Amino acid sequence: MVQQGRPDEPERVTTLSYVPVPGRRVPVIALVGADGSGKTTLGHALLDWMAARQPTRLCHLGKQTGGWGRAIARIPLVGRRVDNTIAGKAVQSRKDRGAGPLAALIIFALSMRRLFRFLRMRRLHARGYVILTDRYPQAVVPGPMDGPGLVARQPGHGLVKLLTRLEQAIYDWMAGFRPDLVLRLNVDLATALARKPDHRPETLRQKVADVPNLSFNGAPVVDLDSTLPMETVLATAQAHIAAVLAAYR
Repeated sequence: MVQQGRPDEPERVTTLSYVPVPGRRVPVIALVGADGSGKTTLGHALLDWMAARQPTRLCHLGKQTGGWGRAIARIPLVGRRVDNTIAGKAVQSRKDRGAGPLAALIIFALSMRRLFRFLRMRRLHARGYVILTDRYPQAVVPGPMDGPGLVARQPGHGLVKLLTRLEQAIYDWMAGFRPDLVLRLNVDLATALARKPDHRPETLRQKVADVPNLSFNGAPVVDLDSTLPMETVLATAQAHIAAVLAAYR
């Protein structure tokens, strides 16, 4: 089922009527949600269905650093401590004074992996491929749900201040290329933890809480309850995507 948005959130759709983005030949469909919301399963099912209708590419626009942290955490004796230190640095980067220069450089470098993937997606789109994305950059909610990592209000170091401003500008630019449709998968924390028991609970809790607040430069957003059977979620997603494809034809 499609959950209706609040009156103060006009970007959420309530009908299956779409208008092509001016100057765009083919659409961009974004699939977003916390870990454990079923993005991967739904994304591959949608790709198979869409590719049978038009040339389509699935582009992952995340940083994919979580796997590194889980691998580190599995190292005997010291792994969990090192992983907790890394997580602490990420939290520190979002406080008033921000992270130190070295931590800021690492966070910025990892964040730029998303930029490289985004540029590849833009090239494929320019070649005429319909784009389906797993995750999508946004500049509204900082933190792990595909937003900027350096968001300190008063960075205590000149380099950190420069990197923070540069990263924000890059995310503003990426978010300016709005999707034609955002499929937003919502999941409760208990379900997400059951599906992803190896993930950091605190990080997963923040992601689950952030998802309903995400917006994408005015793009239409369809909220999907990913605790429902996958067949139900897939059918609703297909109906909206079919309407977007029809608008471009």
